[in-house]
Amino acid sequence: MSARSKARKRAFQILFEADQRGADVQSVLADWMRHARTDPRQPPVNEYTLQLVEGYAEHIARIDELISTYAVDWDLDRMPAADRSILRLGAYELVWVDATPDAVAIDEAVQLAKEFSTDDSPAFVNGLLGRLKELKPGLRREPETR
Repeated sequence: MSARSKARKRAFQILFEADQRGADVQSVLADWMRHARTDPRQPPVNEYTLQLVEGYAEHIARIDELISTYAVDWDLDRMPAADRSILRLGAYELVWVDATPDAVAIDEAVQLAKEFSTDDSPAFVNGLLGRLKELKPGLRREPETR
């Protein structure tokens, strides 16, 4: 497994834990970093994991808006938690991380779905992120606040 794949897996785990605990993702990230410093069995949170989690946190409202808008027949809160976290991570990397090719961002998200979610999840993740890829040029705008 490549270093980037490991970083994505850890970022997914952090997002998933935050979702399950109803906690702020940056607080969970800080917990993981603190735990890595105090427990030699725990690997450190690498730079790319940090970039993914912090990037997601910066765009959380827009990412959730995009998933909610384009997930046909699925409400965000009714989606399997693993799928929700994978899609959040994949959407961030696809739309905001220009250094990652679109196909890589989608494939990595599909691989996470194969490992951590249901049999139907890889196709769902692939389809939704594929749709976001088609619309990518206009997706970076942040939702309007009133």
